[in-house]
Amino acid sequence: MTRTHDELLLAFELHSVERIRAVLDAGLDPRAPFRGKRPVNWLTEMYTRSDRFPGCLRLLLDRGAELDDPVVASVLLNDADALAAEVRHNPSLLAHRTTMISAFTPLAGASLLHVAAEYGHLDVARVLLETGADVDARAAVDDYGLNGHTPLFHTVNSNQNRSEPVMRLLLDAGARSDIRLDGITWGKGFAWETVLLDVTPISYAQMGLLPQMHRSERDVCANVRRLLETAGRAVPPMDNVPNRYLEAGR
Repeated sequence: MTRTHDELLLAFELHSVERIRAVLDAGLDPRAPFRGKRPVNWLTEMYTRSDRFPGCLRLLLDRGAELDDPVVASVLLNDADALAAEVRHNPSLLAHRTTMISAFTPLAGASLLHVAAEYGHLDVARVLLETGADVDARAAVDDYGLNGHTPLFHTVNSNQNRSEPVMRLLLDAGARSDIRLDGITWGKGFAWETVLLDVTPISYAQMGLLPQMHRSERDVCANVRRLLETAGRAVPPMDNVPNRYLEAGR
């Protein structure tokens, strides 16, 4: 891999439109694969989540890059107007299923709402719900009976808690926080891949405390509280946050 490719990956990690543009202007072909992936896949599979992501993707698409599944473009771009127009023209998009590599919760056999939830794109998530998307749509189940999760699972322990607003939107729309799965393979194919068994959205939120997830203890606690409240369950005291024992060892 060349230095130019290294610079592009850094730009993707930072979600820097300016850096990406500089690399492309220097002559890098946004359609040419390197190290087994096309640039657009490196971007969508990157673990970073931010409001700058759509601008990065838009730049690549404007320069000729193509998504594996073009149907998800407006969702990944968080383009609410474009998505609303597409669904009006073709309501079957609400039943569309796609498969993408995801650094965190799997996007295999996922609905457009799953994708919006994973990337924390509130605007398109709202459009999907308003146009009739199933708030509890299920992703695919693998050969071991794992996954089959709803969009809510993507939001309860997201990178930097980015998807928390989408979590609240889904809960307000009636998403169930008591769905139990046999398990989820988190970070499938990445160094942090972890099989998590017997999970609900509530337990999955708590699993954000695992060291490989790098989630904020305060965010985890707040999300668990919200999920419990929405489910009508009693919320036990959670006074030891941040955990004093762990804080003392730092």
